[in-house]
Amino acid sequence: MSIKLLSSTKSFDGLQQQYRHDSKVLDCQMHFSIYLPQLAEEEREHRFPVLYWLSGLTCTDENFSQKAGAQRMAAELGIALVIPDTSPRGDDVADDPEYDLGQGAGFYVNATQEPWKQHYRMYDYVVSELPQLIEANFPVSQRRAVCGHSMGGHGALVIGLRNPERYTSISAFSPIANPIACPWGEKAFSAYLGADRSTWEEYDATVLLARATEQLPILVSQGDEDEFLETQLKPHALQAAAEACGYPLKVEHHAGYDHSYYFIASFIEQHLRFHADYLLKH
Repeated sequence: MSIKLLSSTKSFDGLQQQYRHDSKVLDCQMHFSIYLPQLAEEEREHRFPVLYWLSGLTCTDENFSQKAGAQRMAAELGIALVIPDTSPRGDDVADDPEYDLGQGAGFYVNATQEPWKQHYRMYDYVVSELPQLIEANFPVSQRRAVCGHSMGGHGALVIGLRNPERYTSISAFSPIANPIACPWGEKAFSAYLGADRSTWEEYDATVLLARATEQLPILVSQGDEDEFLETQLKPHALQAAAEACGYPLKVEHHAGYDHSYYFIASFIEQHLRFHADYLLKH
């Protein structure tokens, strides 16, 4: 799979880069961003563990790179950051005029319904195709963690819970924790997955956590001034499921913080250090 470098910027002695490639899974061209810490000359054989960041509604691969301020800590810890786009893109890709469906709103599912199923297979893209591409082209290892925000927090929880053998740890900022029971999730899942609500459960973190047979460390950060807290995010449902089955979920509520990247920037160091505890173990 060939990739084309679009931009490269030095940051904390490492490189923040953006690439384009042809995705077979999504049947379109895709962008992704990657941050690679600096390698000393004598470390050319070193392979960095990777934190995959999944962004939220309306975002691209560039929002996190430009707003979260994660590069300093990633460089210090020696962790690569990989940020995919949030959906397939292009003139031939189905879209919707509303912000919460279509391009920019892939919800990290494999769509089964028309007109979405040709392109909207973000679950397979993030779990399989993108890591294969990254591991074939960059100095990274197969040690992976996954993190995200809002819709991307939903994606991180679902992908990590469904693939515990592929990830060392999971974290999320303000995730859509129970999408089968909130307006954003009901709208997206109806369109992408169809009317059979039983098929939605494989993309609901609250349901998956309750059924989990393997446990990964999970950290969730939630601001208590988040305007979407009660209607869309529902972290209390996730907490209740964890308490019922004894899952070691850590949810931290932060007074005064909202849904924005100011919240993410305030606590991204904590999340990177959390993942480093597991990514850097040998």
